[in-house]
Amino acid sequence: MLTQTAARRPLSAWKAALRQARQQRPISLPFSRTLATETISTTSSVVEPPPPPPAPEATPASQPLPKAYLYRLKDKSPTAPTRSAFAIYPRVPSSRKLVPAPLESYHAQQIRRLDPKGLRTQLFSKHNRDSVKPGDVLQVTTKRGEPFAGVCLSIRRAGVDTAILLRNHLTKIGVEMWYKIYSPNILGIEIVWRRPKRARRARLTYMRQPKHDMGNVDNLVAEWRRTRNVFSSRGKGKQASAGAKGRR
Repeated sequence: MLTQTAARRPLSAWKAALRQARQQRPISLPFSRTLATETISTTSSVVEPPPPPPAPEATPASQPLPKAYLYRLKDKSPTAPTRSAFAIYPRVPSSRKLVPAPLESYHAQQIRRLDPKGLRTQLFSKHNRDSVKPGDVLQVTTKRGEPFAGVCLSIRRAGVDTAILLRNHLTKIGVEMWYKIYSPNILGIEIVWRRPKRARRARLTYMRQPKHDMGNVDNLVAEWRRTRNVFSSRGKGKQASAGAKGRR
């Protein structure tokens, strides 16, 4: 124990001496982290940061300031009137309406170019009661290949990239296809069969299970084509009879 204390004492003495020397050393830098930095005179050459630039003033044409109006309440008792007047400020105009988002403007421009009549937009619009709902059977006709019919499992609304997911069975194997409704390769989208009861979900992924799978929908497509041919043949028969009468 004596040898350890004897060895430690000189080290502690040297530490104290060095600490005193550091405290008594003159300050050479203005950013030295000691208490003596508070005694620096204000006449020292310290570089001050430049003043911030003035904020641009909002023009009244671009951002008009809302004007408040005074709202007064009727006094319930005329003998004891109350101070019931306060200022009401109207709602600040939305910046989204003043300056629309560039991506939304681009999507709207592309939709107007790809769907000038707005028929496909109305077919999948949420505000249209007769629009396509998840669970309906649709048939998509493309420029290449045969028409594909299937159950609409989900509708992905993403502007010009709006797409639908159709499911059907081909050779007893479940097949799913994504179609973008605004694609120039799509010639038409027709509703073959409507779901009698509205689905409670926006994505009917549970229909992939064998318990809820509708299977092949070719029978619904064949019945829909048969009814469509009946109505078209009636119209053709009327036109033919009218033409025959005119010839007579």
